[in-house]
Amino acid sequence: MNKLIRYLKPFTLSIILIVIFLFAQAMTDLSLPDYMSKIVNVGLQQNGIEQAIPQQIRSEQFAHVLLLASPEEAAALNAAYAVLPADATRDILTYDPTVLSADEATALEASLSQTIMMVAAIDSGKFPGSDQIPAGISAWDALAKIPAAQKTAMLSAASDQIANISPTIQKTAATQWIATEYQAIGIDMSTIQNRYILNIGGLMLLIALLSVLFAIIVGYFSAKVAAGLAKDLRIRIFRKVESFANTEFDHFSTASLITRTTNDIQQIQMTMVMLLRILFFAPMMAIGGIIKILGGDVSMGWIIALAIVALLTLIGSMFAIALPKFKIIQALIDKLNLVTREILTGLMVNRAFNTQRKMQEKFASANKNLTDLNLFVSRAMVVMFPMMMLIMNFTTLAIVWVGGHQIDAGTMQVGDMMAFMQYGITIIFSFLMVSMVFIMMPRASVAAGRVIDVIETDLSILDPEKPVQLAQPVRGKIEFNDVIFRYPGADDAVLTNISFTAEPGQTTALIGSTGSGKSTLINLIPRFYDVSEGQILIDGVDIRHITQHDLREAIGYVPQKGILFTGDIASNIRYGHQEADDNDLKIAAQTAQVLDFIESSEDQFETVISQGGTNVSGGQKQRLSIARALAKKPPVFIFDDSFSALDYKTDAALRRALKDQTAESTVIIVAQRIGTIRNAEQIIVLDEGKIVGRGTHHELLEQCPVYAEIAASQLSAEEMTR
Repeated sequence: MNKLIRYLKPFTLSIILIVIFLFAQAMTDLSLPDYMSKIVNVGLQQNGIEQAIPQQIRSEQFAHVLLLASPEEAAALNAAYAVLPADATRDILTYDPTVLSADEATALEASLSQTIMMVAAIDSGKFPGSDQIPAGISAWDALAKIPAAQKTAMLSAASDQIANISPTIQKTAATQWIATEYQAIGIDMSTIQNRYILNIGGLMLLIALLSVLFAIIVGYFSAKVAAGLAKDLRIRIFRKVESFANTEFDHFSTASLITRTTNDIQQIQMTMVMLLRILFFAPMMAIGGIIKILGGDVSMGWIIALAIVALLTLIGSMFAIALPKFKIIQALIDKLNLVTREILTGLMVNRAFNTQRKMQEKFASANKNLTDLNLFVSRAMVVMFPMMMLIMNFTTLAIVWVGGHQIDAGTMQVGDMMAFMQYGITIIFSFLMVSMVFIMMPRASVAAGRVIDVIETDLSILDPEKPVQLAQPVRGKIEFNDVIFRYPGADDAVLTNISFTAEPGQTTALIGSTGSGKSTLINLIPRFYDVSEGQILIDGVDIRHITQHDLREAIGYVPQKGILFTGDIASNIRYGHQEADDNDLKIAAQTAQVLDFIESSEDQFETVISQGGTNVSGGQKQRLSIARALAKKPPVFIFDDSFSALDYKTDAALRRALKDQTAESTVIIVAQRIGTIRNAEQIIVLDEGKIVGRGTHHELLEQCPVYAEIAASQLSAEEMTR
């Protein structure tokens, strides 16, 4: 997958936006447990009272607080409170938050929590030494009358007990006393509580909506990047394959190229969406959750650490089992595509030889191998997810168990335990999400490697850095000078010391037994392969010194197997020359002896051609391929055994018409039939990759035994002497 990074450069801005919005989403999601904790701790347990500083207090209770406060605390309290107009029964003091700075208010709240707890303990008679107070005397009167040393000892003992309680519990206890004080003053506590819960709940709802909005934006950009990358990769593969020479096609099968362009890129696209949405987001959530836990109560951190170790062990074990299988899966998909394509292409032959059962078994074998391996990987993944959920559930249970004991001991609040549980689940889910990505990564990595292999394949045939321009108009003279050719990786040469010249206005024919190298020689002219030694010239210029486009623009090529494309007859004939008008099409079709067939069709030149030309016969397909080359009007025509599907009458008529249409062109014909080439100005006989004869039909009958043998096998004695 690392090799794909360079292809993501056009989407850099979108990826930056994705990271920004993922960070925003992570921050909003991580803030929600804190707000939930506030609702439980403050809204429910503290009755909506946020500070351990009473906003209003009766003067007598204020006096009690001052009695127990330190000198610094007393000074801050006196400065922060002012007397309200007295009501009918008592004076009420109101807290002025503008008097103290934020730091001073925080310090006051921390110390005041302990002081208020001591006031509450004295009010309730539950403080050290309270059992020594005589009946009928209030605790505050007793404190005023006892000796200073005894009073200091009692308050010091109470302070030591309170100091052992966590600050959050101290604050909660203080707010309980403040709530009692508010009720005594006549303040409606339900209003305070409901207002706080609604405010925090509304804020949580707003944050949740923002998180959803960020998630939608991230999803949009992730899909856009993944789809754009897939589109670019498909275009790159297609353009690269268009530049392939036959050497590259020998390395990549058609089935494999189809798989790489479809299935492999689809795997990359799906994984890229997951990567962009999860690979950045999950670490943010995990790290953020850990920071939140470390910033709060870390007493249960060992539970999360243990869960992470268990998850990593599980994920590592599963990857060790499943990772090697993903590479095999892609190879098996290639094989299944290859078998399927082979069976469908040769369907008629299979039926003719009654080999359907054999083909079914061949397909079933490839299908079963792929299915079994997919089942193995799927079963491994199926086992992993329940195990992960089990780890998560055990983690939740451990948090509740340990947290419950801490709540019972007074060292933790319920809301804090719930927030810890949420952060723990968030951390574990982050690892679950990362594991999901890593499950997809191996297969996607294999797919990416296969795609990159095609895109970054070094082409065996390249245009020159400084191409030579052919003189215009191109005459089309073709010269072979001591050409030797061997296939890449082969030791033996297929063609040896091939030298001849094909002149404009003449027909040069190639003939020889099967495997003699005729088609290989023809494929060297348009540079489907490059010569191993020697050179091929067109109008005196080495074909390797001109661009492939300019070279092929001068050639009208008719392959051995006629190939038609989806569309209509007109589009197929115009394939090599889009500017050809209707008259050009008609002349080309007439020369190729296919006009009668076209005009007999209801839609004539608009007759639909199905994929591969399956709705026309072999002879019609071959003649339409010839018409396509003729419509181009090139200076060089190459016919690679292009008349094999024609009957003798049509063959003869076509050759006569061709003579007129190609009078000024160089015509090179590969043929198996003597009748097709007997009138050629030059016939070259190949045998085992070497030229064993050259001349006219009559010259070769006398001088070349190989040609004479071929002629004798096809012609009668009378035909040979004509």
